[in-house]
Amino acid sequence: MQNAHEVVLRPIVSEKSYAMIEHNRYTFEVAKASRKIEIAKAVEELFHVTVTSVNTMNVPGKKRRVRYAQGTTPSWKKAIVTLKAGDKIEFFEGR
Repeated sequence: MQNAHEVVLRPIVSEKSYAMIEHNRYTFEVAKASRKIEIAKAVEELFHVTVTSVNTMNVPGKKRRVRYAQGTTPSWKKAIVTLKAGDKIEFFEGR
């Protein structure tokens, strides 16, 4: 198993992710090789909360063009973590 900071890379800050906080769901960018159990343990270790479920998805890179050069942005993995009722992650609460 990897270090918790290597599994959970950064929180996703968007309108959609903030709307899910009301339903006790938090969104993170995670390492591509990480599994759901590893993600749950890492979030519990980092934020001292109880995770009830983890949903993951691979986000493909988008095509981008700068003048004549064409390329893609990197693909990444997103995890939506559901916490036990009453638990909160204080990082997100300071909107």
